[in-house]
Amino acid sequence: MFGRSIRHADGDVVAFGAVQVRLTVSRRARRISLRLDRTRGEVLAIAPSLRRLGEAAAFARQRHDWIAERLADLPSPRRLSPGQEINLFGDACRLGRVAGRASLEGPGWERGVRLPLTAGEDAFARAVVQLVRRAALPWFEERCRAHCATLGVPLPKLALADARTRWGSCTQAHRGRPASIRMSWRLALAPREVADYVAAHECAHLIEGNHGPRFWALVGMLIGDERPHRAWLRRHGNELYGFGP
Repeated sequence: MFGRSIRHADGDVVAFGAVQVRLTVSRRARRISLRLDRTRGEVLAIAPSLRRLGEAAAFARQRHDWIAERLADLPSPRRLSPGQEINLFGDACRLGRVAGRASLEGPGWERGVRLPLTAGEDAFARAVVQLVRRAALPWFEERCRAHCATLGVPLPKLALADARTRWGSCTQAHRGRPASIRMSWRLALAPREVADYVAAHECAHLIEGNHGPRFWALVGMLIGDERPHRAWLRRHGNELYGFGP
């Protein structure tokens, strides 16, 4: 049995040597588990209730080596700063800052947003994320609309998220509840073919809620062979979590 002698609170950070873990209570959890939060660069030890946080801490201590390996695999943060070049759906663009304005600048186009006069580096980075999200939503709406038309289903409500474990998610319509799709805004920093694969993946879930043969047949009908795009996300997905304020 795991020890419970130390009382912990939700959100506590515990250290085991050089490794730190954040203790978290999730009412949806059914057991003690560990999860890598790529957006925050930390590992969560999850317990289904407050009284079991001690068990979560003990479990994290036992998995010290696994946690250290996962944290070591995380990319170094890439702070969004003026002059930096990023890719927006595969197109190179430059981050600009002039006269209290942040901008994304590509060949023949520019998108900008005003900044407070006293804005620092964090405010600039948040403004860039805002611009990327503004560009991402209509792009995903267009691609999901096309995929839904091919599937013969209505376009559901679409939203962007900064998900910690998924590139996208789909909620099917059920008992009067409308269907919805959520996409990670960070996919705007991936090649357009990869972002389009995730859009097709979630649209296919409107019909097939699992990952069985019929689901993958729908994905193949929409975008062809999905394996190169899945491989790209496995190789480079962590890099996308390095962007941000």
